[in-house]
Amino acid sequence: MTELTLTVGAAANGGSCVARHDGRVVFVRYALPGETVRVQVTDERGSYWHAEVIEVVDASADRVPSLCPIAGAHGSGCCDMAFVEPAALRAIKGDVVANQLQRLGGYEWSGSAEPVGSGAATGWRTRVRLAAGPDGKPGFHRYHSAELVTDLRCGQLPEGMLADLPEDGIRSGDQVHVVVDDDGVRHVVCAGQHRRTRAIEGDYDAVQRVGERTWHLPATAFWQAHRDAAAQYSAVVADWAAAGPGMTAWDLYGGAGVFAAALAGSVGEQGQVVSIDTSRSASRAGRTALADLPQVEFVTESVRRALAHAGTPADVAVLDPPRTGAGREIIDTIAAAGVPRVVHIGCEAAAFARDVGLYRGHGYHVERLTVFDAFPLTHHVECVALLTR
Repeated sequence: MTELTLTVGAAANGGSCVARHDGRVVFVRYALPGETVRVQVTDERGSYWHAEVIEVVDASADRVPSLCPIAGAHGSGCCDMAFVEPAALRAIKGDVVANQLQRLGGYEWSGSAEPVGSGAATGWRTRVRLAAGPDGKPGFHRYHSAELVTDLRCGQLPEGMLADLPEDGIRSGDQVHVVVDDDGVRHVVCAGQHRRTRAIEGDYDAVQRVGERTWHLPATAFWQAHRDAAAQYSAVVADWAAAGPGMTAWDLYGGAGVFAAALAGSVGEQGQVVSIDTSRSASRAGRTALADLPQVEFVTESVRRALAHAGTPADVAVLDPPRTGAGREIIDTIAAAGVPRVVHIGCEAAAFARDVGLYRGHGYHVERLTVFDAFPLTHHVECVALLTR
């Protein structure tokens, strides 16, 4: 493979930095802006190349010894930015989001990513999914590879979370879900491609709490990975939505209804919250957790189909779509329905920026925007925007 010595420039979306070689763009992983590094090119098939650092010639002052013992070019793909001082990484994440917003959303913004909870860079994750190899041993995937790293000391995980996993119940090809819930109980659930999903430690359902409210939902279901994220995002949604008594709120891609619970307190018993999601297990958990809130209705359906038959127009909509974003059709529908206030959440910077641009094309104004460092040690972010007409 080709080896080069490069001086890299700004960080790009996805965890690489941009360098140039003979006029060609090279995306370099495990580098920091301004560094001179020796790299190995890993993909030179297209108009731009991809490379990984094999030696740091001139290091950035923001480079630190890796905070994850198993991450790196020849290790696990879990913590791709574990070599960056945490505050500096938050600044880099802010720069990346700003670039995406300007390029894809036509919107100028600047700032750093904000910490979630205490801001600790390590030990923040409460749920993880592993893959079981041919020998039945669970591990993390290497970057863009089917190969597994079976050393489980990931820096994101609290100490002991993956210690002494049951050996008998894990089989080759399983997806192994490990959750430490809000009661401190560890749940280990295996999902096989052609086998029944089964709990081999703890129960199939985990206990999760936000404030005084409790959810019981499958360990395989979606819940925020960061221990403090659900509560922090819920508070932001309740504040920014500014829903009042008697209003109607849409909670789109609502999952188990964490945001629906926050909105219900604002609209009161005379109001209405419609929470829409395709997951039957999430909707079922939400109906149980919010059974005392008659103003909340759970609709198990795609957002697109549900909005096509929406009844009462919404005064505010909250969206937390998948990584690909909400997209043109959904945002066109929200705009056509005349929703005056939208709280939009995105976990992928480019998709979030594109969605912001779509709203702006319909006359929405970005009133507030925050980037959260919800996934320390990685390039990932969570973005929230308040859009008003």
